[in-house]
Amino acid sequence: MGEQRNRYNEEFKKQTVKYLQGQTKSVEDIALELDIPAKTLHAWKAKFRDFKNEPVASSERLRELEQLVKEQERELRAKDQRISDVEEELAIVKKAVHIFSKPRNNGSSS
Repeated sequence: MGEQRNRYNEEFKKQTVKYLQGQTKSVEDIALELDIPAKTLHAWKAKFRDFKNEPVASSERLRELEQLVKEQERELRAKDQRISDVEEELAIVKKAVHIFSKPRNNGSSS
């Protein structure tokens, strides 16, 4: 006969995830502490994770924030390059307008 599975309501799961997020211990350590399989806790965390309740000091959150910063830096560099290209094009257009707007001397002198 199989082992009886515990059933947990959604509020318990959310509170457990909130507890996980506030801890510096690993999910595996907390799983032992709560007598709930780590795999189950990881699944709950994936489903109910709330980033604003998570301390910035968690290594996983820190990696996510570093990745976000890298992506934003990459986007910023791309925008800076586009601005530079547009400024260069504008300078060329201004020179062309200046060159082609000079009054032409038709060679007729009075």
